[in-house]
Amino acid sequence: MINSSSENLVLILRNWISRAPAGTQLPSTRQLVAEHALSPVTVQKALRSLIAQGLIESRPGIGTFVRQVPVTRPQDFSWQTAALGTPRQKLPEIHPSQRTLPNDFISLHSGYPDRELLPERLVKSAFSRVARSESVLQRTDAAGLPALQTWFAAELAEHMLPGLSAPSARDVIILPGSQSGLGSIFRALVGEGQPMLIESPTYWGAILAAAQVGVTLVPIPGGPQGPDTMELDRAFERTGARAFYAHPNFANPTGAQWSPEVSERVLKIVKARGAFLIEDDWAKDFGISSDSSPLAAREDHGHVLYLRSLTKSLSPAVRVAGLIARGPARERILADHQAQSMYVSGPLQAVALDVVSQPGWKTHIKSLRQQLNNRRDLLIDSLTQHVPEAHLQQIPPGGLNLWVQLPDGIDLLRLERECETRKLAIAPGASWFPAEESGKYLRLNYSGPNPGAFDEAGRILGQALRHVGY
Repeated sequence: MINSSSENLVLILRNWISRAPAGTQLPSTRQLVAEHALSPVTVQKALRSLIAQGLIESRPGIGTFVRQVPVTRPQDFSWQTAALGTPRQKLPEIHPSQRTLPNDFISLHSGYPDRELLPERLVKSAFSRVARSESVLQRTDAAGLPALQTWFAAELAEHMLPGLSAPSARDVIILPGSQSGLGSIFRALVGEGQPMLIESPTYWGAILAAAQVGVTLVPIPGGPQGPDTMELDRAFERTGARAFYAHPNFANPTGAQWSPEVSERVLKIVKARGAFLIEDDWAKDFGISSDSSPLAAREDHGHVLYLRSLTKSLSPAVRVAGLIARGPARERILADHQAQSMYVSGPLQAVALDVVSQPGWKTHIKSLRQQLNNRRDLLIDSLTQHVPEAHLQQIPPGGLNLWVQLPDGIDLLRLERECETRKLAIAPGASWFPAEESGKYLRLNYSGPNPGAFDEAGRILGQALRHVGY
């Protein structure tokens, strides 16, 4: 007799089961122990594995039997082809940055911060407290929990220029994450078939939300100091657009922050054109060498709609964002939000409010700045050493990512596949462009897990780049 492991016994029994009729009784545990020179614990482990796979079933007091495998027939969904018709647009199933990969991969592709960068203790304590509160049995108003509305308004008010009217809780709409908010904003303020100006490159989720609504995107080239304001003004004139979506602070994907001069010119253009600036302050909590400076704090006539998410800052499980909008625009967006979502989960709002109200929240944000600084510089050092072909237009003053340009002519999809064979996940930059990409870029997340592997990531990327021709 050979001494087989539990895994080997599973393979042996699978082969035996494949030839046995349904209902055939397996040898007893005692017989298997004797035949294969295994311990009873090892045999039971193998049998549990086969039960979990649905190949055998245990009948207490009788024995273990080959399970009847149901005969399946192909399902016919062809009728849906006619019922559904031609889609208005083909939307991607999942963005590459959303993929979940095995733990042995070095993940530079994701858009979320690592668990180590989250206020885990605060979030868990908040969930524990909220679970014992009345909010778990109540629904909230469509506009949100009043106390959380007040917090969002007060946070922006801290940045308001002297002499301007600060936002109030009445101006705030609580949303189930910023992605949902973008859909409501685009539907309410722009509308299907209408033009909207947008920075290029920009957040892929905004491009997706616009496609879902049917908005026509008009790209405005951006740089380290912000968008080309002359082109912005010409685009407003040429298209008649009434909205511009942008990231003035720590843009996704580039990490750029608008200069004060560009910010003032953009505000002047938007006001002169009677238009809206949709300011997505997604990285409000991720400043490194600079702080977020919201443009919404520089005007009080409703030209700037301010979107501020807490999801990446608190936890992916807490999908809560706040939108500050003034005037009739707020009412239109609220009506669309109410039609789409009715209201945001009260317990999730309560958790978010609990966390940001704790003294430990500000301590966490201060610590986060240094951690992001260390990770960013660690990844930059690795690229400098191992990937001299990579060009970094600027060291981002905040955010979660590096925006790296590679030589023209490189096949990014081939590079991505080559990296994955070496267990490195990267994100090619094409999906961050609302039109054709202006170069060959990668978005590399320095806030992901295992920063100790960043040096190895750079080495792999350099090897893969040379393998595909550079």
